[in-house]
Amino acid sequence: MSNRETNDSELTDGSCHAARAEGCGRIHPGDIGPDGRDYRSSLTARKGRKIDPTPFDSEMTPPRQNLFLLPFVHLICWFNTVGYGLKIRKENMQGIKPPYLLLGSHHSFMDFYVTPLAVWPHRANYISELEGFEAFGEWIYRQVGCLGTRKFISDLPLVRNIKKVVDRGDIIVIYPEARYSNVGTNSRLTLSLAKLARLLRVPVVTLVMNGNHLQSPIWNLTPRREVRLRATLKCILTPEQTAAMSAQEILAVMQRELTYDDYKYQRDTKLRITFPRRAEGLHKPLYMCRECGAEFCMESEGAVLRCRNCGAAWEMDEYGTLHRVAGTPWRADKPRTSSGVGDKAGTEQPADTAHPAASAGALPASLFIPDYYEWERQQVHAEIERGGYHFDQKVRVEALPNAKNFIALGEGRLVHEEKGFSLTFRGYREQEEKTLFFESKASPSIHTEYDYRGEGQCITLSTPACTYFLFPLEEGFNVTKIQFAAEYFYWKSQDGA
Repeated sequence: MSNRETNDSELTDGSCHAARAEGCGRIHPGDIGPDGRDYRSSLTARKGRKIDPTPFDSEMTPPRQNLFLLPFVHLICWFNTVGYGLKIRKENMQGIKPPYLLLGSHHSFMDFYVTPLAVWPHRANYISELEGFEAFGEWIYRQVGCLGTRKFISDLPLVRNIKKVVDRGDIIVIYPEARYSNVGTNSRLTLSLAKLARLLRVPVVTLVMNGNHLQSPIWNLTPRREVRLRATLKCILTPEQTAAMSAQEILAVMQRELTYDDYKYQRDTKLRITFPRRAEGLHKPLYMCRECGAEFCMESEGAVLRCRNCGAAWEMDEYGTLHRVAGTPWRADKPRTSSGVGDKAGTEQPADTAHPAASAGALPASLFIPDYYEWERQQVHAEIERGGYHFDQKVRVEALPNAKNFIALGEGRLVHEEKGFSLTFRGYREQEEKTLFFESKASPSIHTEYDYRGEGQCITLSTPACTYFLFPLEEGFNVTKIQFAAEYFYWKSQDGA
């Protein structure tokens, strides 16, 4: 379940929530529609500005990283990592100089502090989603070397700008997973990345970071001061190798080299994290009970993950492993629940309607978080295969057309099926509803947030002209489950999953 629950009555006729409108700043012409709709968004970083719906200029040639700012960037990065004992190891980097393509693992905001230190003293350009431009300002983002894009779309202007960066002799940095890791493990890469490497004809370098997720997991951003950070900068392919290999062969190398598991790193290095609230928020990625199979009934407090439905509980130890709490139900005597789509979270069902995820065998006394997460993925796959998956809910729609502001578009409806997402809403200063369709085969995943700017869980869907941030207005909205389904539908369309 989302940390933030919203009553349907808070939003009527597509208007801005009354509670949110108080913090939206002064009113300008165009902020209020002729029908009274308030388009000011509480997500906008710089409040009080006139709404600007002009699309972002993705064709603009990105400037080189500002040489004057480079030492300041280095100092900021050093300051934010020095307390975590960062050590960077270089492998196969003898003779490797810019230009090259750098592929980074993606764990948390800490990645953006580690990467500049790894490529120092060279200049680099970084692929960045537009929300960063909006949050920090377009001018400064361009000066530190960022190229604006939208996640999980086909972006030909971005490819042209990447080529320009390489042609002028600089490093281009891409985080190909395109979102922070939910549980400190890697995602599956797509063939387009290998094709890009062949197009650029430069060395391919990876930066695999360890500890960044542990330091500030996306489900609870409170820094864990005891974490030690490590990173490996490695040349994995030369231009001659990429020219001689097929795209599939290149992709296999990339996938192998960008495989990581932060919790395994924690166990292997015996990295002890004593933070007392270390499991709080873990119910967001681990939304399904391993004991009874109920969805959206998990909660977390302190170091404990617990199911409200059956009472089963696990404690997260100081090395990141979950252990069954003694005295809590284990293959409980309580009736199991059926919590498929349409059920209210926590609603008990008769014993003969046990959720298919509640297997009959005994569970291990200890669980690794990534294993738990992948078990949930398999449950979603099974639900789809037996025809049980269908998502249809009211959502709050916030549009990000550019690097200047969000626009509050009020209530919409999101439907997710095998063919893709359908989003129905009224656009900026539009009177009639419209429906946008986002094909499953066009997007390998979706961007997910567990508490975006303090306003709860959301997913984003993008067109080349706009990104839509979608927040729940009903129960049963969990971004992890939606992500699992979206990824399954994409890979099924590509290779039969």
